[in-house]
Amino acid sequence: MTDKELYILLPLFIPILLAQSILLFIDAKKKGSYAWFWGIWGLLGVPTPTVFYLLFVVWPYHRKKKKEL
Repeated sequence: MTDKELYILLPLFIPILLAQSILLFIDAKKKGSYAWFWGIWGLLGVPTPTVFYLLFVVWPYHRKKKKEL
């Protein structure tokens, strides 16, 4: 990858990473699930943190809520 390609791709990835990180942080805080961990990990890559968050936080949270009803 050349420097020119990197300069084109970087401005595209920065907002995506920031948005993912902020959304993971806010949702994890609501669910009481290590908000800082998910927020920081959300800054490091796309879409792996979101997939793992869905598998290990959201899905068990919804299963727990269903059992309470």
